Amino acid sequence: MSFEAWTVFALFWVVFVTTPGPNAVNCINNGMARGFWKSLPGVAAILTQASLFLALSALGVTALIASNPAVFDAAKLIGAAVLIYLGIRGWMNAAKPVKLDSAGASSVYFRALALAVINPKSVAGYLAAFTQFVQPDVAISTQMWVIVPTALTLTALSYLSYTALGAGLGRAALGLVFNVTVRRVMAACFIIYGLLLGSTSAPRIT
Repeated sequence: MSFEAWTVFALFWVVFVTTPGPNAVNCINNGMARGFWKSLPGVAAILTQASLFLALSALGVTALIASNPAVFDAAKLIGAAVLIYLGIRGWMNAAKPVKLDSAGASSVYFRALALAVINPKSVAGYLAAFTQFVQPDVAISTQMWVIVPTALTLTALSYLSYTALGAGLGRAALGLVFNVTVRRVMAACFIIYGLLLGSTSAPRIT
């Protein structure tokens, strides 16, 4: 992966993991209720989910490439469409309060893991992202040495920041992070990425 391609991927992942959602709300609530250090198991749970989804996405993309390059190209377009859908949905829901599911495990770790796993953005977004940035003619294992550390580092920084925000600012943080304008800017980024990455001019961005 070239430096330019890595930069595009890193920018995309920043948008992906900082877009407000249930994981961010949970981290802020943990920070407010328990303080920063006692809330770290919640961040560890999100990283557990991220590692699992990264591995499954890599295996899925590998299978698509091995089966048929045309299928991979179709999946790439579907992935771009998913990103656009997530952006449109985020824009439409920007003015609505983000709610947490009251169900789940009682511990910080397992509750955060449950929220991360069932998060629709994560379920659809990981595979969508990988179909945009993985180069079919280069071994997946080689590309993972760049993609996985970048994705996990940015994910950790994002949710550590949300946790610190909750611990430091208290309930005022919710209003700050989930400002309608901020959420719509993030949603617009998803739409733009989907349009650009799904275009015929960018099928081999890496």
